[in-house]
Amino acid sequence: MMINKSELKKYLEEYSLAVSDKSIDMLDAFSEMLIEKNKSVNLTAIKDANGVLIKHLLDSLLVFKFADIPKGASIIDVGCGAGFPSLPMLIARQDLDITFLDSTAKKLDFISSVLDTLKLNGSVCHGRAEELSKENVSRETFDFAVARAVANLSSLSELTLPFVKIGGYFIAMKGKEGEAELEQAKVAIKALGGKTESVNSFTLPDGSERTVIAIKKISQTPTKYPRSSSAILKKPLN
Repeated sequence: MMINKSELKKYLEEYSLAVSDKSIDMLDAFSEMLIEKNKSVNLTAIKDANGVLIKHLLDSLLVFKFADIPKGASIIDVGCGAGFPSLPMLIARQDLDITFLDSTAKKLDFISSVLDTLKLNGSVCHGRAEELSKENVSRETFDFAVARAVANLSSLSELTLPFVKIGGYFIAMKGKEGEAELEQAKVAIKALGGKTESVNSFTLPDGSERTVIAIKKISQTPTKYPRSSSAILKKPLN
């Protein structure tokens, strides 16, 4: 056993989240793979089992507390890194149709190995969001986009909202700076066809402050977005 499974269950119950014992076992196996692989490949700065439990697993699963994600929903995790929040989400809800998008091949290789080992269905996509979201096969086709950290909310909205279909949602997982970033991103969100629907702040058991922002896609994203990565970085839509 890598993580304290009873502790994870206790935390989830405190948030009224039901996760099966089988999924808890799979989350434990995933954590073991992550910590072991991280010894040779830099996947995460968090190296201890308790840190993984709270800052990765619990933090990721709390998406379900603040977003109503229906059965079979299609989700793209933009800048998924080593698979957060998307891998814990998929382990807990194997009905979901998740695409893991990142520009770092070694992290996607790790996700592929986890999917294979745990016999999970998911799509791994190597590339840059600002390029892939311009393609018809992926533009405005997802029910949800999720992203944890990655960039400031203005830039992040430009990278994610083009993937989301009208009526769908972009769920941004931020730290304590989330509300301040949201204030700066209002112009961008509106320009990209989004509307902020909810903002939920909470504190993880280790004291880390988190903010989950749900942005609904209410109109089509203009075809000029997203711009190039250099333009997004140099001149955010503020």
